[in-house]
Amino acid sequence: MATNSNQHQVKAKKHLGQHFLNDKQIAERIADTLSLKNYDTVLEIGPGMGVLTKYLLKKDITTYVIEIDTESVDYLKSSYLNLAPRIIEKDFLKYDLNLVFKGKPFAIIGNFPYNISTQIVFKVLEMRDQIPEFSGMFQKEVAERICSKEGSKVYGILSVLAQAFYDAEYLFTVPPTVFNPPPKVDSGVLRLTRKENYALPCNVDLFFKVVKMAFQQRRKTIRNSLKTLNLSNNLREDSIFGMRPEQLSVQQFIELTQRIERDL
Repeated sequence: MATNSNQHQVKAKKHLGQHFLNDKQIAERIADTLSLKNYDTVLEIGPGMGVLTKYLLKKDITTYVIEIDTESVDYLKSSYLNLAPRIIEKDFLKYDLNLVFKGKPFAIIGNFPYNISTQIVFKVLEMRDQIPEFSGMFQKEVAERICSKEGSKVYGILSVLAQAFYDAEYLFTVPPTVFNPPPKVDSGVLRLTRKENYALPCNVDLFFKVVKMAFQQRRKTIRNSLKTLNLSNNLREDSIFGMRPEQLSVQQFIELTQRIERDL
């Protein structure tokens, strides 16, 4: 059975861009990143052969998994009989999760495929009203980027948008040797915990737009990167517009958005 499992993992990785975790201790550590506060349900993305799922099922919480690979689904159904009714055979990025969760809160966890990990974060941000906690494993540089602060070379769109709504913690690094097949880079495990007061005091759509526009030309000043917004000369002369985006804290981006909103 182990041989078939390994063969399937390699095959699945080729079309899903996924590296399967083989280390049980690390799987348990990832499962333990959940605080189990303010929710009683967790959704695991891309469970593969269930190495993380096994430890989630031991917790006092209802576990769902979402998986698009049919062989993985068959394996999970046969290996975890109690989980079978809560296996969602869909693409996380395309599926309306409220068909299952009906608006109730749930956490998200997983060993996320590198090639869609950023898209996963953006969907979590869209569903922030329902997701009080989000933890899991990314490519290390992506995890570091999400958790980085202003002034860092890797501070960017993901950093600002995630930290506007969540407290971000980089928890630990995972070496390539514990995966099948091993990736060429280290992985990093993080946790996002939704802020107690996460409603922004500005237009959220405009906030997203300002952050994205600023970092799309990160070497330019805010004045130059936002020039297509046709802001008043009076506002554009403010000192903040002479700064580059990586110099602005999340709070400064919020305040910038407030001022732009009043100016438009």
